[in-house]
Amino acid sequence: MRMIFRCDPALSDHLPRPILARGALPDWLRAMPTKAHSEIHGREIRTVKQCPPFIDAMAYGVMILLPCDVAVDRGSFSWDWDIPEPSTAGHPRAPLSFHVPAQFPDAPFAREGQAALKFNSFWTIELEPEWSLFATHPINRDDLPFRLISGLVDADRFHDGGINFPAIWTQPDFSGVLPKGTPVAQCFAVPRAAPQLVFESFDDSHKEAYAKTVAEVLATPGVYRKRFRARRGRSTAE
Repeated sequence: MRMIFRCDPALSDHLPRPILARGALPDWLRAMPTKAHSEIHGREIRTVKQCPPFIDAMAYGVMILLPCDVAVDRGSFSWDWDIPEPSTAGHPRAPLSFHVPAQFPDAPFAREGQAALKFNSFWTIELEPEWSLFATHPINRDDLPFRLISGLVDADRFHDGGINFPAIWTQPDFSGVLPKGTPVAQCFAVPRAAPQLVFESFDDSHKEAYAKTVAEVLATPGVYRKRFRARRGRSTAE
């Protein structure tokens, strides 16, 4: 799978490139201990830092990064980003724009009277035929002061314009700086073909395998990681 990112040539030296999500794991995860005391269990237990599905979800796909510092003061956003005039007609210069509340009436994520942010795209994204781009909030990143609204784009066909990323600002009292390089969207290439759903009851061999697997997982730490977790290759960037 190749994901091709293109940008305006005038901006190529001013934009952070999208990165593999494994390179954007947060500091709080790196600092988390691998074990912690549980009052309920009365002993040390493993934390999510030792849970491969938790980590692999956060490390999967590609992260789109905020292109510059954005100052935030209780819902007011500003930036000082000195970049050249793009050489492409209709190309944005601002890192943010907005969706008015009327665009998402009565949606469960709406905040009364509050516009949605739109993280403007400075990269086009092209995928291989029959693949779409799924964009969502950086996984398990409730520490970020916004919540991205997920979307699916047929980026094998739509790849000559930028894909923007709408979000709801969730911390109205936040004052500070959203720094350049903040992950704003986690993107995966997904096949467009719908899966064939097959339903079966366990036969004797499946019942035996189920009981054996569950017993091993409960008895021995790291069974999934050592026996079932797939090795993840390193990607290359051109």
